[in-house]
Amino acid sequence: MTALLNVPARKIIATISNAAERWRDADFPARVRATQRIAERTGYSIPVVEYALDRLFFSIDRSSLEAVIAGELGEVEILDGFRPRPGRTDAWACPIGNVCVISSRTTIGVALPAALFALCAKCDVLVKDREDSLIASFFETLREELAEFAQAARAEPWSSHDENAPALDSFDAVVAFGQTETLATIRDGLTPETRFIGFGPRASAGYVSRESLSASGAAAEVARGAARDIVLYETEGCLSLHVLFVEDGGAVSAAGFSQTLQDEIARANIEFPRGEPASGRLAQAAHARALGAFRNASDENAPSEPPPFMPRLSHAIPVANPADALEYLSRHGLALEGFALADSRPDVVAMAVTAGAVRITRFGELQSPPLAGEHGGRPRIAEFVRWTDKTF
Repeated sequence: MTALLNVPARKIIATISNAAERWRDADFPARVRATQRIAERTGYSIPVVEYALDRLFFSIDRSSLEAVIAGELGEVEILDGFRPRPGRTDAWACPIGNVCVISSRTTIGVALPAALFALCAKCDVLVKDREDSLIASFFETLREELAEFAQAARAEPWSSHDENAPALDSFDAVVAFGQTETLATIRDGLTPETRFIGFGPRASAGYVSRESLSASGAAAEVARGAARDIVLYETEGCLSLHVLFVEDGGAVSAAGFSQTLQDEIARANIEFPRGEPASGRLAQAAHARALGAFRNASDENAPSEPPPFMPRLSHAIPVANPADALEYLSRHGLALEGFALADSRPDVVAMAVTAGAVRITRFGELQSPPLAGEHGGRPRIAEFVRWTDKTF
């Protein structure tokens, strides 16, 4: 029996929402402490960390949590064991059991939504926290709101080499964020009965259509949004704008748009200052930027090269049409999380869908995913329940 099994689902949801509301306040003491620790761990500047925490906690509210649960399970009350599964009269949702969530080293708070939906499913949750203790700090707020969370929600830092590290094969489900090799190692160490939910590395792309380049003002607005998508989190996250396609044929040329984009990046650097990344990364980014400038000047854009994945740098590629962009993405085998568009032109939208993008949005909104979004193309809560023909 899990610690939250007999707590009404709506009470769990309300508790999570109340705790998130406290964390929306930038002056909330626990958040203030976490902000500084996150900045020290990631090397991001304080404004960037504050932006990340705002995006995270403002997305977590009662209506959003309930909408996701109802959308995936049919009704929130299904989690209380007296509502049948949609389309059936003999099945109810039960918690899958004990869940372990292994955080990413880069994206701030990426493990929290998975942990919260596992808690909404009434599972017991253990999170492998990072050095900044963000998840542990938020769980402490949950415990202040509802005592049952003391047993249901735990977060600890550990290394896979630690003698006292938890045995992952003892969990009913394991959620992991990381590189492909890391995920393979984790998966191989689990029992066949353990549900593995893996989130590997992904990139995001954008497409600037010729229609959005019809005037300098319109082009500047697109560039302003793209610049924000590039500079946030030093272009490290899966929702950072890593590759940008600029369509030929607009009143503003691809070269002209690239210059406007550089100007907007300079402005975005003021709002979101650089942190303290390793000097080697800065040198690599400077070299990649200089090489890109040379190619633009010499009309040798070399669209055959993969994205550089460098801090505050996006690979801008001129294309004749969406087919060129799709060919590039296919050739480099880029798994896409997000795709930013300047407009909803049907052939561009169709290309983004064909490319496998999980989320399609406008420039400037890549880094603000809704809670209801299917991260990595996977459901939010459905994988934390099992269906039974008996009530509990």
